[in-house]
Amino acid sequence: MHYQFVDSCFLDPGNVIMVNRLVALCMPGGLQFVEAVERIWGEGDAVLPIDQRLPKNAQAELIEQMGASVVIDSSGTSSLAGRPVESGDALVVATSGSTGRPKGVVLEHQALIANAEATNAFLEADPAVDKWLACLPLSHVGGFSVIVRALHSGVPLEVHNGFDADQTMTAARQGVTLISLVPTAMRRVEAGLFRKVLVGGSSVPADRPDNVVATYGMTETGSGVVYNGRPLENVELRVVDNEIQIRCPMLFRCYRNGDNPITGDGWYPTGDAGELGADGVLTVHGRMGDMIITGGENVWPVMVERILNNAPGVRECAVVGRPDPEWGESVVAVIVPDADELALEELRDAVKSFLPAYCAPRSLELVEELPKTALGKIQRHLL
Repeated sequence: MHYQFVDSCFLDPGNVIMVNRLVALCMPGGLQFVEAVERIWGEGDAVLPIDQRLPKNAQAELIEQMGASVVIDSSGTSSLAGRPVESGDALVVATSGSTGRPKGVVLEHQALIANAEATNAFLEADPAVDKWLACLPLSHVGGFSVIVRALHSGVPLEVHNGFDADQTMTAARQGVTLISLVPTAMRRVEAGLFRKVLVGGSSVPADRPDNVVATYGMTETGSGVVYNGRPLENVELRVVDNEIQIRCPMLFRCYRNGDNPITGDGWYPTGDAGELGADGVLTVHGRMGDMIITGGENVWPVMVERILNNAPGVRECAVVGRPDPEWGESVVAVIVPDADELALEELRDAVKSFLPAYCAPRSLELVEELPKTALGKIQRHLL
């Protein structure tokens, strides 16, 4: 579907009607989805996009957990008891909930606008020459944010119902210039056909083309807020006890259950480990809980994965810690091979060329695929 929008009053906080309801949107990606978002916002309500890949019973359970008052699906509109949302709330995104009950991240209009404006400014998006393609799941902030950027800037927008490499390439040849992808999808297209490609969701290849931008962000920041290691405009970063913290106008208001981890002075502890260089560039090591402690030494899986993903014969990999009676934890590389044979010592040597020897994997596990979320994040707890 193809359509073009200009700035709309429903994205202007000064014109937003009092928000009362959370509306669950159970629709595939396309023109009708975007039109429904416009109507919902125009009525002063907030949107809860539902992942259409979930079984129907799981969708219903999620809708109940998030407290939606209205459901819009292929059969029409229905009402539920639900729970109200506050004035200014625009979007509730259910996190993956991979280790428990899903959280509903509540984002206000002003946060979505701040993210869209900063991203469009970075990209120098121009309605006269650019066109966005939304092909990531719209139930995730990485996909939904593309719609917001287009709506707010007036840049033409094309929406696909999920990622398909052939359709994406056709869109590029027909004028799409801007796209958000995950690394797995990026490897399946000719990135050079786009003016800019935003890539996030998991470890981004170090050897990416110049037009590919590595993004860092999360649902709680309304999508990416750090591009190529540097914060977008009005985004502040700090690292406290190895944990990345963010302060910016893009931050969420709270979780749907009312919890709010943002500090009194506005900092959000991300739960991600990283460091800020003297030049202000952020390096993300991974989740705080992902760290492997082997022989008393700390190993960040992402740093090892960046090296192994560029090694011959490795299509992709994940690094995990396995219980070890001698070392406490042993570094293990779980690899999707791209060759008939892989030599452990060669992979260890590759890692030791860049990192201390204790970071090198002590064993390999070969698998056909890695478990991932819809946005390409490795689900380590399933390995």
